Amino acid sequence: MEKYSVIIIGGGPAGLTCGITLASSKDKFDFSTDKKYLVIYDEYSDLDKALLKNVPGIEKGTKGKDLLEKIRKQASEFDNLTLKKGKVVKASGEKGNFTVYLENGEEYTSEYLVIATGFHKFDIEGLNLEIIPHRKSPRPGKIMIRNEDGKVREGLFVAGLVAGVPTMYASASGSGAEVACDILSEWAGKTVVVHDVPDTD
Repeated sequence: MEKYSVIIIGGGPAGLTCGITLASSKDKFDFSTDKKYLVIYDEYSDLDKALLKNVPGIEKGTKGKDLLEKIRKQASEFDNLTLKKGKVVKASGEKGNFTVYLENGEEYTSEYLVIATGFHKFDIEGLNLEIIPHRKSPRPGKIMIRNEDGKVREGLFVAGLVAGVPTMYASASGSGAEVACDILSEWAGKTVVVHDVPDTD
């Protein structure tokens, strides 16, 4: 059974941004050189039905499903980030030793676990999480997982709508990046962020 540094359950804006941010740290920090990441995504993301007209940097009128495909392609370009299509039915463990179980019988293990499954429901067994009403949803009946700034407990994080952020693409994506930076900061023992600047002459 292959072990990953971080498994991310959910392949929408939050999950993919978290994975890309983590993967992009490979050549920037010694502590992340040998880390490997796995994003497990199901059939559907809310982004599939979105039409984006107010996201800075994204052309007005971009269809969410097209953007999602573009982000997945970007993610697949990192050799330390694996995308896996599948449905997670159970997860268990603690920091340093999480196990994720897929509907098809496959199992994966990781040191850290990030949940980015959206705000419609949470039906993954085994983690003993507190599911509460979503605090910023404009529609009733939506859920989130109780957390403190994206952290549920040691080694376990939530990102995107299931973390309670507003139901906007930029909010979800930003939440994924923040969780990635929080994990990297734990590894570094200090606050770190991941960004680049152009080469200068």
